[in-house]
Amino acid sequence: MQATPSESPEARRSRASGSARKPESRLALVRRARRMNRQLAEAFPHVYCELDFTTPLELAVATILSAQCTDVRVNQVTPALFARYPDARAYAEAERTELEEYIRSTGFYRNKANSLIRLGQALLERFDGEIPGRMKDLVTLPGIGRKTANVILGNAFAVPGITVDTHFARLVNRWKWTDETDPVKVEHAVGALIERKEWTLLSHRVIFHGRRVCHARKPACGVCVLAKDCPSYGIGPTDPATAAALVKGPETEHLLELAGR
Repeated sequence: MQATPSESPEARRSRASGSARKPESRLALVRRARRMNRQLAEAFPHVYCELDFTTPLELAVATILSAQCTDVRVNQVTPALFARYPDARAYAEAERTELEEYIRSTGFYRNKANSLIRLGQALLERFDGEIPGRMKDLVTLPGIGRKTANVILGNAFAVPGITVDTHFARLVNRWKWTDETDPVKVEHAVGALIERKEWTLLSHRVIFHGRRVCHARKPACGVCVLAKDCPSYGIGPTDPATAAALVKGPETEHLLELAGR
């Protein structure tokens, strides 16, 4: 199809990118996904859990508090919280009103306080006050689902896991790695594409990319290191100058250098 004179360069690039794509074989998908993971590793060479913690229990507590709350806010709350409640027994025996005040600013503080008290009690009753290092045990604990369990396993126990948060699910769908929407099915679908040893790092890389570059409403397509492999290229600005202004975070200079800016 020939472009009309009034069609913008961005629209032409977006249309051409979509029309050039053919049905993708399973092998091609695996290769593309692994290539994108390598590109993300170059873009974000120093990824990490953005929740501050020093012990598995602290990470479990911080992850519970992060529901419907930013990591920045949780990290503002947890220093005083961890000092006041240093172990499972402290949470199990916590005075509810006092605990709620410590975590009030994270939102849904009554439900979260309930989860933390019950978590402390369950750890004392069944695991000698310690966070277990197995998925099958973690998911039996109050406030800990599979996503939280993967965060704990990957970052506190070095057990590879894929954390499917809203950023991760949005991006792997945008990249056509899977069309699943159920988090567990997304986890398994992506796990079948990427080497197991890479799962935890992949989770961080995708989340970093979602927060810094591939935003929900206006991704910075024009300076994205994944542009050549992304089937959704063009849903955000493709003009480099416009896209560059959308990039966020401490890695901005490095990301723009990779994009030739």
